Amino acid sequence: MVDLNTAMAAASVDRQKRMADEGKERAKRRSGRDLGIEAFDPVKHVAKEKAETASMWLVIGFSVIVSLLMRYVLMPRTSVEKSDILYLAPLAAIFLIPQVHRIVLPSSFNELYTKGTWFKAGFLHTFTFLAMAFLLVNPPLGDIVAPQLAEKWVLIQNEGDEFNFSKGVGESGTLTWEVEKDSKLTGDIWLLFALADNVNVEGASISVELSNNAGDVELESDSTFWADNYEVITNNTGNITNTASASILKPHGDLDQEFAILLGTDLEVGAHTITVTISEQGDPWENTRVYDWTLRVVELLPEVSVS
Repeated sequence: MVDLNTAMAAASVDRQKRMADEGKERAKRRSGRDLGIEAFDPVKHVAKEKAETASMWLVIGFSVIVSLLMRYVLMPRTSVEKSDILYLAPLAAIFLIPQVHRIVLPSSFNELYTKGTWFKAGFLHTFTFLAMAFLLVNPPLGDIVAPQLAEKWVLIQNEGDEFNFSKGVGESGTLTWEVEKDSKLTGDIWLLFALADNVNVEGASISVELSNNAGDVELESDSTFWADNYEVITNNTGNITNTASASILKPHGDLDQEFAILLGTDLEVGAHTITVTISEQGDPWENTRVYDWTLRVVELLPEVSVS
């Protein structure tokens, strides 16, 4: 038998033990120092925010200076063939960022920087440089790309007052023209195309070379053929849905530079390779572009009778 006092004392001890265990469990689940989380310090937080802001503007300024040095110091002294250094050198400047911070910013800021700071600074420098480089090498601040084909190229067979246009336009590098058996592509054969550029398209010069069984020959652009036959060219190459001046050879109208090259007269059956070299004085270096096209003059196959 257990008397009442002993039972009450045992229950009280058990209740106190249970409450102590629950207190320990709550302490384990509570955030704070027990979990390694420091109490919020507003003064320290403000100091860290100031340091991060100073770091951001320092990196942006550093990236802008590096971009300007690349464009106006390194780029004019570098050839197109060695242009890889124009991107590798500025991006490698990422490793200078911590040292720049130590030189420019006070020690009270540098004490707050961590590895995360340098990681974010590296990304900021990379994207700032890429954005600045894009602005500095494109018009109006630069020009490093040669003019390109405005739309298509086309061939014209001119026999007296008669004009015959190639069945297709030069979307790829080859056009095929069929002639009768034991015949030639008679008449004057003209190559027509236009060049487009985002700036100074009139400053572009071209060199055209024709290669076939007869050898290689340099050709020059005719300055009057296109103007003299403008209506015929537009009617045969224009887009019906646009105005008469919007030929597929000149989609940008007068902004495109037109060229007409006489390939020769009475071209023989075979492959005629056309090499068009475009060059212009860009900013800061000379820009070039090369197109290789082929005219294939082939004989029509004789019809096979079905019997």
